[in-house]
Formats: sequence, structure tokens, C-alpha cells
Amino acid sequence: MTITVTIPEASQQFAQLIGKVLQGEEIIICENGVAIATITPIPKKRQPRIAGQDKGKIFIAPDFNAPLPDDILADFLG
Repeated sequence: MTITVTIPEASQQFAQLIGKVLQGEEIIICENGVAIATITPIPKKRQPRIAGQDKGKIFIAPDFNAPLPDDILADFLG
């Protein structure tokens, strides 16, 4: 959900607005009916990838690096 406020409203309600941002909401600050700024939550950090976590889940054909047949290669090269 997006909340739109004026500059004076943002000043008066700053702590409450930050609480809304912490809940995942976006705040748009307007001046004379024109949006001039947004306050948005910072995306959560992704968990680092662990080497080998998908071992056994991916199959690569033994001929993966084999040359393509001439007819298919011609389609790529035009």
C-alpha cells in the first residue's frame, strides 16, 4: 500500500510514517499536489549462495560442448 502525505504532514507524523515503512509500505511526499520524494523500505539482504547447494539437481548432457549439426548452426549464423 502507498501512503501520500504533504511535507507538513510528513514532518508531524515522521515516527508513525517510519513505522509504516518498517511494515513494508511506501510513503510519497507531495508539495502542491506533486510527488517530490518517496520513502521506501530497503530490500532485505538475500542469503548468500552456498557452493554445491544444487548438486545433483542439474543435468548437463555429456555432449553439451559437442559441435552443433550443420543445419542448426546455419540457423544461428543466418
